[in-house]
Amino acid sequence: MQFRDLKKQYEVLKEEMDAAIGQVLTESNYISGRQVAELEETLAAYVGVRHCIACANGTDALTLALMAWGIGEGDAVFVPDFTFFSSAETVAYEGATPVFTDILEDTFNMDPDSLERAIKAVLAEGKLTPRAIVAVDLFGLPADYDRIREIADRYGLYILEDAAQGFGGEYHGRRAGSFGDISTTSFFPAKPLGCYGDGGAVFTDCDEWAELIRSYRVHGKGSDKYDNVRIGMNSRLDTIQAAVLQVKFRAFTEYELADTDALAAEYAKGLREFVKIPTIPEGLGSGWAQYSILLKNREERDAVQAHLKEHGVPSMIYYQRGMHQQTAFRECCLYGETFPVTTDVCGRVLSLPLSPYLTREDQQRIIGLIREKTGADA
Repeated sequence: MQFRDLKKQYEVLKEEMDAAIGQVLTESNYISGRQVAELEETLAAYVGVRHCIACANGTDALTLALMAWGIGEGDAVFVPDFTFFSSAETVAYEGATPVFTDILEDTFNMDPDSLERAIKAVLAEGKLTPRAIVAVDLFGLPADYDRIREIADRYGLYILEDAAQGFGGEYHGRRAGSFGDISTTSFFPAKPLGCYGDGGAVFTDCDEWAELIRSYRVHGKGSDKYDNVRIGMNSRLDTIQAAVLQVKFRAFTEYELADTDALAAEYAKGLREFVKIPTIPEGLGSGWAQYSILLKNREERDAVQAHLKEHGVPSMIYYQRGMHQQTAFRECCLYGETFPVTTDVCGRVLSLPLSPYLTREDQQRIIGLIREKTGADA
């Protein structure tokens, strides 16, 4: 059994996928081929924004957004404590200071109350200038953008939506990737929409920022790649990956997202009485990058994971520690936040296999094993 079955996905898409990759080989336009621009146009329309700028990976996408805003030394950028490292790493890499906020247990996303406390604490200290909020759509579910936007507007901050896991998620009729002043996503292979290597994209409605990001991603180019008008980086999505994503996007929109949603509903039906299942607030939809449950405590979580492994079922712990517990951030000021929810969740969370190609038979076996170990069927 695979945690996210990319092998089965390729078997299903093989004929179309091989033809798409073969076309790139035939045309031999491996960098900035037509498929890249076609993909950008398709994804911008799907998300509902004016601009999609493809790049080399999701981490670069975050960096490009921060560069467009001129984020740097002396700036504070607010990041949820429970997220993948790059959400905060990119802030520090630009010379700015990541300031961590706690999360909500029900959704795993940024706690707006903790966010506002952190902003006030930074302002009271007076050493840093609050500039932006990195709102992460963790495990596929959009963050609370009504509250976050209200806070951002009150304090004059940009919102950077980190939708690396959120592609396909919805928030009151809008799609993930459209909620930030700039939004980003990742096409890492295991993501809801993934390529066969690294890839990412930036989304925005702002023409000026889009122009800057297009320049920054190709060595700060001006009128052409040998006219360098600013210091940039090398972060292009190659043509083969764009072709792969064109094929996968069609499958994603035609059936994969719906099939994954149905599997998530089946998990909820089978497990809700025995573990804490993901909460999807009314009006929201998840892209289901992961299906993450909460056990009673670390001991039960570890026992369930071991039991699954004994029976050939893979599982993952996302994440074993919060950002404030990472060695790289051990010197960061925590501004009075103690992160009780993040700390608790790190000891209880477990992510289960989830893929549009997971069979119902395998899923029922997973559900049965969890119920068996938690004592539900004892």
